[in-house]
Amino acid sequence: MIEESSSKRNPSVFLSYAREDFAKAQAIVSMLERQGLTVWWDGLIESGHEFAEKIEEALQSADVVVVLWSPTSIHSHWVRDEAAAGRDRGRMVPVTIGGVEPPLGFRQIKYLDLTNWRGKGTDRKARQLYQAICNVAAGVAAGFQKPSRKSSVQFTRRNVVIAGAAGAALVGGGVIGFNNLKGRGPRGTSIGVLPFRNLSGDPADTYFSDGIADELRATLSQSSDLVVAAATSSDVAGKKSTAPRAIASALRVNFILQGSVRREAQLVRIAVQIVDGASGFDRWSQAFDRNLDDILAAQSEIAAFVTDALLSGIAAAKRPSDRLGGTHNKDAFDAYLRGVALYKRASQATDFQALQQFQRAVALDPKYAVAQAALSRACTVIANGYARAGEVKAFHRRAEDAAQAAIQSAPRLADGYSALGFVLLNGELDPTGAAAAYQRSFELGYGNADILTAYASFAGRTGRFADGRVAIARAQRLDPLNSTVFRTAGLLELDARQYDRASTALHTALALNPDANTIHMALGDIALMNGDSAAARDQYLREPDPISRLRGLAIADMKLSQVKTAQSEFAELKRKYGDITYYQQAQVLAQWGQQDDALTCLEKAVRASDAGVVRSRNDPLLDPIRKTVRFAAVERSLGYV
Repeated sequence: MIEESSSKRNPSVFLSYAREDFAKAQAIVSMLERQGLTVWWDGLIESGHEFAEKIEEALQSADVVVVLWSPTSIHSHWVRDEAAAGRDRGRMVPVTIGGVEPPLGFRQIKYLDLTNWRGKGTDRKARQLYQAICNVAAGVAAGFQKPSRKSSVQFTRRNVVIAGAAGAALVGGGVIGFNNLKGRGPRGTSIGVLPFRNLSGDPADTYFSDGIADELRATLSQSSDLVVAAATSSDVAGKKSTAPRAIASALRVNFILQGSVRREAQLVRIAVQIVDGASGFDRWSQAFDRNLDDILAAQSEIAAFVTDALLSGIAAAKRPSDRLGGTHNKDAFDAYLRGVALYKRASQATDFQALQQFQRAVALDPKYAVAQAALSRACTVIANGYARAGEVKAFHRRAEDAAQAAIQSAPRLADGYSALGFVLLNGELDPTGAAAAYQRSFELGYGNADILTAYASFAGRTGRFADGRVAIARAQRLDPLNSTVFRTAGLLELDARQYDRASTALHTALALNPDANTIHMALGDIALMNGDSAAARDQYLREPDPISRLRGLAIADMKLSQVKTAQSEFAELKRKYGDITYYQQAQVLAQWGQQDDALTCLEKAVRASDAGVVRSRNDPLLDPIRKTVRFAAVERSLGYV
């Protein structure tokens, strides 16, 4: 055993690696354990429901995070996230085992090369690794000697221009450094794309300038070497401040991309610039003048220029080109952008108008997978929110067909799988069928906050809490100013009965958007579960969604012995909103102690394809009827038992 340099206990180590490197990882674990270190790695546990939660707990409690970089692990989202956690805590010890350098964002720290290490615990490399672990645990820099081989990243003229005063110097013996912005983002090279300014002189063209920014954001996010802040947070940050440094700080990114669009007749000028988030100085800018017929080619060209400016020296194959699942038909593209702008307004009228635009887009290009996925989601929302009883099934079938069309046209597009999961869960009430679709969306959409949030919502409703926490934590990194992300986290923890965690997330969501629906409802439910009916009533009174408000008040007032008031609120709920509230009626009646009536409403909700029933597995408001035979039958019909 190698002797410690101090009398303190040996530090604990978390080992991060790719599964393909298992044999090498196992040898390193054995070597470190022989030296007296306590090593946590996922070889210690079986995969399953608590797998991700145990990893997160071990990662946060370890004194040192040792990361094994290999040709495989540099492309692993899991390894990168674990490395980021160690780096941001100042606890990372990087090791290369495959002759590669760490990816961008992890090169500020010198690394140890164990590529040719043969497993001996007494040689110089083993001693260096042990000493580095002890040093980092004690707050001392690792101090590895840099290998003599040349860096695989070459200097280019553009590389020097981008880095500029921010540090295109050699760091740690020869590694090219961008911005050493510790803790600013999940990976080192991260960017926020702000809404583009509409300079066309016609406010009606704003959909086009916003859409160009959205499409560029989606295209850039296809690069495994870029982290792209999500749309909602980028929009919020851009509205709160015009100072690039303040926006970059809010988004936790290294760079800001901003631009403008001027459309006149058949000509379009798109001007874009990259701003360094640390200094506030421009790093690159260019204007693109194109005919409207060439707008899609221009979009791809801009994405390639931006990525090249940020990642000079990265192989061209890694750069984004066309939008995955996109189109080459400019009219279909225009219809899709119009649909997106309408869908964002989230009203009955604009949802139907958005549906018409998405239908036009896919009629012009049936293989336009992004538009097919959007069409699917719009059909599901309309079916569940506005459609007449006789139309619901038809909308659900159209939604499923569109999602399948998206998957067939673009098998690696996460949006198609997420849309399929959405309709299977909320339309067909098929959590088992939805699980496979949502899982695939999670695997393909690890850089997309909307996809991750949708997956976390599904995971929370169906009791996959550990998986949901992994997804929502990633979404929070990508979209730190999005109220919906934190609301989803809060609802997940509410159903997991982790009320303190839920309250923290929900109050964050409320701070980001005081007018958001269902947050006060959830806070009221937490107060109710904690036995404070008066506090629950106060929260329900502030809930902007009328169905959620009436449901909550009917429960709280009955518990406060305001029987007539509660009965009046329940009657109003049924009179105004009828059979679309069967699930909420079941919640009220269960809390009132009327078991048979509650179960009857729950069964009606299933027959009416009420999406609320998929939450029944974990909903604390249904606990009074949970152990009944009829409740078990409902759960079996959903595939939960």
